[in-house]
Amino acid sequence: MATTKTTTIGIIGFGNSTRNSRGPATLADAAAALGPLATAVSVADAIRNSDIVSLSIPFKTAFDDAAFPADAFAGKIVVETLNYYPERDGRFPQLDAREVTASGLLQQRFKSARLVKAFSNIYFKHLDNLARPKGHPERSALPVAGDDADAKAKVSAFVEDIGFDAVDPNTPVYSWPYFATPPEGLSEEEKAKWFFEGHGRRVSAADVRALLGEATKDSPVGGVLPKSFS
Repeated sequence: MATTKTTTIGIIGFGNSTRNSRGPATLADAAAALGPLATAVSVADAIRNSDIVSLSIPFKTAFDDAAFPADAFAGKIVVETLNYYPERDGRFPQLDAREVTASGLLQQRFKSARLVKAFSNIYFKHLDNLARPKGHPERSALPVAGDDADAKAKVSAFVEDIGFDAVDPNTPVYSWPYFATPPEGLSEEEKAKWFFEGHGRRVSAADVRALLGEATKDSPVGGVLPKSFS
């Protein structure tokens, strides 16, 4: 867990999610790297004692009720950063048929949680590389979306505190217009290099709004992103 001002953030899935499942002792170094206010705790304690819970695990793992019982998240503000990758997560027929968004399916799973979508379109190392003080000319922006206005406002404030402008996509089905995707035409090796080794690029709040506006919606749950999103 990490504390920012008077808000306690529970980060579930920090680092290697498999290792984290073995208990908080394996996260001592990761907690130390976050600073003196961070503490390694169990998943249950992170959920119970946090004002905001950041869920950063493989998409399929969120449906493991033994590890992540839905009732534990009841009433909690949950930042879900998850992306659906069939090659890793297996097939979810509702998503493949475009009957629901990934975020919509997660909201069905965690019915009583106050879900907010954020950080799903940025690699965690870029959070450090791109963070800038408010008002800085090179400050970047991140979409923050959800149906709960109060939860969305609290997560937006957190995003602003850590060095990014928060932009509300204002979409009826809140997650479809943004996704972490590499440029077209890259090999699998080049895609991995682009995603994991690159430092990202600055995208201003105005840029984010313009790119979201360019997204083409061709079904009830989503559509096609502009190439410039890459």
